[in-house]
Amino acid sequence: MAIDKAREHLKKYGFEDRVKEFDVSSATVELAAKAVGVEPCRIAKTLSFMTKEGPILIVTAGDARIDNKKYKDQFHVKAKMLTPEEVIELVGHAVGGVCPFGIKEGVFVYLDESLKRFETVFPACGSSNSAIELTISELEQCSGYVAWVDISKEIA
Repeated sequence: MAIDKAREHLKKYGFEDRVKEFDVSSATVELAAKAVGVEPCRIAKTLSFMTKEGPILIVTAGDARIDNKKYKDQFHVKAKMLTPEEVIELVGHAVGGVCPFGIKEGVFVYLDESLKRFETVFPACGSSNSAIELTISELEQCSGYVAWVDISKEIA
């Protein structure tokens, strides 16, 4: 199961015991915020795209939206999200539980600037009913991120 892969990955950093599993779905930003008990903006959603170099994950704040022009300027290709089937095949997690932990080799992770306004955020952990609270530096540490990017629209 993907949650086991995510937990095993987080174990390398001593974070595996911090993974929370809920009796309710946390598959969307709104559901995750309700399950965790925080504002939706503090949910760290992980979006999956295809680039010329292969699949990438971009972790953004829950209220962030991708700015297509900024995305194209950054990655030199039009933003094309993976289909749910491609996400499972290429990333190793199903939509609703996609996270940067325990992913398949060759998937690059980017963190969006929209996350930097928070002390802690809550990414999923490989299932549609899980999350973990991480500081931004902890997220950097265990996500294996390539770089910070600024590809989201201004948040009102």
